[in-house]
Amino acid sequence: MNRLRIVIVAFLATITALWLLADPVASAPFGWLALRASLIAYTGLLGIGAMSVALLLATRPVAFEPWLGGLDKMYRLHKWLGITALVTVVMHWVLTQAPKWLAALGLITPHAHARSARPTGPLALAFRSQRGLAESLGEWAFYASVLLIVLALVKRFPYHLFQKTHRLLAVLFLMLAFHTVVLMPWPYWSQLAGPSMTLLVGAGSAAAVFILLRRVGQHRRAIAQVDSISDHPEMGILEIDVQMKDRWRGHEAGQFAFVTFDKHEGAHPFTITSAWAGDGRMQFVIKGLGDYTRSLNWALEAGDLITIEGPYGQFNFSGNARRQIWIGGGVGITPFIARMKALALHPDGKAIDLFHSTTVLDDSAAAILADDARDAHVKLHVMVNSRDGMLDARMIRDAVPDWKASEFWFCGPAGFGKALRRDLRAAGMHPAAFHQELFELR
Repeated sequence: MNRLRIVIVAFLATITALWLLADPVASAPFGWLALRASLIAYTGLLGIGAMSVALLLATRPVAFEPWLGGLDKMYRLHKWLGITALVTVVMHWVLTQAPKWLAALGLITPHAHARSARPTGPLALAFRSQRGLAESLGEWAFYASVLLIVLALVKRFPYHLFQKTHRLLAVLFLMLAFHTVVLMPWPYWSQLAGPSMTLLVGAGSAAAVFILLRRVGQHRRAIAQVDSISDHPEMGILEIDVQMKDRWRGHEAGQFAFVTFDKHEGAHPFTITSAWAGDGRMQFVIKGLGDYTRSLNWALEAGDLITIEGPYGQFNFSGNARRQIWIGGGVGITPFIARMKALALHPDGKAIDLFHSTTVLDDSAAAILADDARDAHVKLHVMVNSRDGMLDARMIRDAVPDWKASEFWFCGPAGFGKALRRDLRAAGMHPAAFHQELFELR
């Protein structure tokens, strides 16, 4: 089980344990109304808890990167938590509305709410006085949150609109946090669930305010100037060289940064293609995959000022194996270019085979790649699909007889990486030997 699954399972187990310790569902006599009330509370805790952790991850806490495997993995966890929140809040809403629907269909007879003993302390009375507001805010925040989470999962939704609308979830979370605290069953406050969920929701609320104030990554931002632009139209690739104007903390080969070329479009993540030499120079190789990236070749000019935030990521080629196999699919070659430039300056003595699978490769790009590989003492295998066929695990095993003693580093299309990992594992590769950059941040 990988680390992200461990976190998801641990989260679900922790919330479930807090609920079971606080709720009478396990000890009370069975009854549909009591069970429904308990499940409403449970799904509410799961939904708000998942949103809280997702918001904390959205602040890009670099301290978690080593344990979770990098910011790319953290954003994948953020996505899974968002889906968890979506499912559980829909279940929560269905449970609250179900009696009305069933009564309207004539399937059940409406029952008057049983009046249980109510706490009379000042805090309990204050919460009770806010129940109506909390219910209304929660209902409208639910509708809006479901819409925005669904939009975030739709890849066709424009990136710059996704960034703007996704930030609104922070506002909706604050409304849902108020809803949760006010409507949490009062007995939970005398158990571990009340204080624990208050701390978690409080941390999520602080993260929401941090996001709304646009403070995310602010201390890791620097201004740079575009120095030169090289276009490779046959490959749809743009090379952009920049000169830092602010202090940059440096970066490792394989890391990436959020780059803002246009304030209207916002920041996009790109792998840093150059090794850090302390001279303030940096390079990005950008593939025209969408309207925005395809427009950079005419919208961007030498001398333009841009903002770079980072570095992020743990795709750092670390490991104890003396042999590595690198696989770059399409524009996924970029972290390997940076690593080869770093190795040319500081060799590490490892035997390395680089497989570059691409649909097209022009002569100039091929020559540069070959030069980088030669300088880094990396054995290069260029696989052009129309000429050599699609790269697969068998080709890699045939080309590198000692492949079982190797560590694999993959960057490219997610489906391609998944297929290679599956086939290599079936042939005897240890699961921990395959490192993959999950370069999908939504």
